[in-house]
Order: sequence, then structure tokens, then C-alpha cells
Amino acid sequence: MIDVHCHLNFKRFADDYDEVIKRAYKAGVTTIINVGTKIDSSQKAVELAQKYDNLFAIVGAHPHHADKHELESDWLEQLEKLAKKPKVVAIGEIGMDYYRYQSNGIVDKKLQMEVFQQQIKLAHKLKLPLQIHNRHAGEDIINILLNHKSYLLNPPGMFHCFAGTFEVLKSALQMGFCIGFDGNITYKGVSPGETVALSELAKRISLDRIVIETDSPYLTPQPHRGSRNEPQYAILTGKFIAQIKDISFQELDRQTTENTKRMFRL
Repeated sequence: MIDVHCHLNFKRFADDYDEVIKRAYKAGVTTIINVGTKIDSSQKAVELAQKYDNLFAIVGAHPHHADKHELESDWLEQLEKLAKKPKVVAIGEIGMDYYRYQSNGIVDKKLQMEVFQQQIKLAHKLKLPLQIHNRHAGEDIINILLNHKSYLLNPPGMFHCFAGTFEVLKSALQMGFCIGFDGNITYKGVSPGETVALSELAKRISLDRIVIETDSPYLTPQPHRGSRNEPQYAILTGKFIAQIKDISFQELDRQTTENTKRMFRL
């Protein structure tokens, strides 16, 4: 099993990331991919990747940070330098987010779009796939990607923590993207602001396009919801999706691992 998206580079793991990594390996997670959301967390992801054989990094600027002071005039140049480091496998998590969080209002949509497009072009320049963040912005993201279709690799990357309509899902799949699912697929009901349950979306996707992630320390799957998420819990999400797809966990593990290796050229 590969956890294609987590944040061991965040402060909540500062004191015990080594133990967390060992627990994941013991549970059966063979590879972990740490994801940056701005320059400093991307730098930390790169540093961690150098310390462990089976850790990799993804670097990028999250839409939440499109208007923050971290994005100084040379932020894109800094990001390019990081993206050229060994074991960096994609540009992410990048995209659009129209959800109003208590701690972070909706960043100016035009600015989000500009930062997203700049990173799509950087990924094209460096021949790296994309790891896309979408929350309540699916149609705009699809339109941006269609307008930059010539910049996309084959395969182009993945949608992280997918949520949205069947129409957005169909468009993403038609462009060749893989779809990532996290622990929130184990929650009952439909996420706030969404119209389709994640389990219903998963049923519509062929196994060769699904990848498993945790988004640690967030989105802890049942029965551990409410505690800090860890990469080891990718196994629980994988088992839940295997049940939805009516296949063995071994088959899901094999195929999702193959999907990830193909997408990120591991």
C-alpha cells in the first residue's frame, strides 16, 4: 500500500515522525509521499525524503496560500529549485478552493487561478505530474485544465481527496487523472457543500484509476475518527474501498500501488 498524500512535514508530527513512519511500515504501507502546501512545508517534505528510502516529496503552493506573505516575488523560482531536488515526484497540492474556513476565508478567486496556472506551467517545464486540490471549485478547475491540456503529461497526475459531482469526475477521468480517496470516505452521509457521497463516486471509477491517501494528520478514517491521522491508516481506507468495489484487499492494494508507481514514475 502507498500513501500518496500526507503531511508528516507539518508541526503535528514534529516530535514523532520517525515513530509514525515505522508504524506505517509495520502496518503494510511500503511507501509514503509527503506533500507541501507552501515553500517552507515543501522544503521540509524534501528534507524528509532524503532521510528515508521509501519517502518521497511533492512540492507546491496550496490555494489557501495564494495571497499570503509566503508567496513573495520569487516564490515560483524557490519552488522550481525545490522541485528539481531528488525524490520530488509531482507539483502539488495545487488547485482551487471556494470553501470558507473559520481560520481562512475564501482567497481571491482570480489570484488562486493565477497561482494554479503558474504551477501547471512549472510542472510542464519540469515534466512532473500534478496533485490537485479541489474544494467546491470543480467546474473552474476542469475548465483551467482543459485550457492547459497541452501542458499535461500522460498520465497527468491525480485529484487529491476527491469530492464533487459525477460530471466533474467524468471530466477528470477523461483527461486521464487518477482519483485519490482518504479516510473521509468511511464517514456517513455527504460532506458539507457536496451533493454526492464519496462511496458513490468510488463505485463509478475503474480500479486502475484509484489511489489511496490519508491527508495525515487530517481526515482520520473510522473507527479512529477524532484522533490524529497517520499513514498507517491508509490500510483502513483501502479495505473500506475494497468492500465498496466488492474485491479483495489484496487486489486493491496491488492495483492502487501499480497506479501510483505509473503516475509518479516510482
